[in-house]
Amino acid sequence: MTESSAVPPEASGGTPRNASGPAPAGRPLSRKNLLRAAVAAGAVPLLAGGGVALARDSRSGGTPPALTPACDDGDDPTPEQMEGPYFKPGSPLRTSLVTSGSPGTPLTVSGYAFGRACRPLRGVLLDFWQADASGAYDMSGFAFRGHQFTDADGAFTLTTVVAGLYPGRTRHIHVKAQAPGGPVLTTQLYFPGEPRNATDALYDPALLMNVRSAGPGRQGTFDFVLDVAQQPSPTDPTDPPTEPGGTWAAGTSYRAGDRVVHAGISYRCLQAHSAITGWEPPLVPALWERV
Repeated sequence: MTESSAVPPEASGGTPRNASGPAPAGRPLSRKNLLRAAVAAGAVPLLAGGGVALARDSRSGGTPPALTPACDDGDDPTPEQMEGPYFKPGSPLRTSLVTSGSPGTPLTVSGYAFGRACRPLRGVLLDFWQADASGAYDMSGFAFRGHQFTDADGAFTLTTVVAGLYPGRTRHIHVKAQAPGGPVLTTQLYFPGEPRNATDALYDPALLMNVRSAGPGRQGTFDFVLDVAQQPSPTDPTDPPTEPGGTWAAGTSYRAGDRVVHAGISYRCLQAHSAITGWEPPLVPALWERV
């Protein structure tokens, strides 16, 4: 992954560690975001490990969140933001940025990477870096820096701590995302409910994570939509649902790799979930792939 070295500094700058020197109205639900709408309505399919099936779930109180830019018929990808002065190439390959004794509030961020046709992207390089709990960046080593790749279902999980505050900025996590052979997206992820969101000149509500409390820590979720051309799903989700037929059945627990037939068409399950009426395979390309 390469980026230009001519990068303007972040607003007001951060504190390098060991260094030498108001939200827009929510977008209407796109036809390929039925899972997100179902979550907001309270019908949440669970992954085998207990997480929600898609990252853009409802906020506390049941209010549906504003969606990250929809991967629907060529809509805009996830917005770009500046790299800032604290990026370092060569971060280690790892999904956890936490080491033994790392101070701070535990945070897990998970989600998916999609292309322009709302199909998951495997092998996307995600390079994360952030300030530690005190608001300092490690410029001599690679503390709170690391890269990973999305899995076969386009999913990722990052284990870290809640980023600390420093002058001029609200809480944020930096990330570079690049699909194989695709352009580099450089952006930042933000935390909801932060007082400094209103005064940070770089803050973009389209880059808000959904964050909830989870025991002593917090869980954040976000989906990336990359500017990667894809063939649309074989079955247009705007078509009226057909009679179920075949082997797919609501109430059935499916595992990744399971195959079903719906309306005479074969599908492969992309991620474990419990099926509900209205989520037939043609309607949820994030869960089912035509084979």
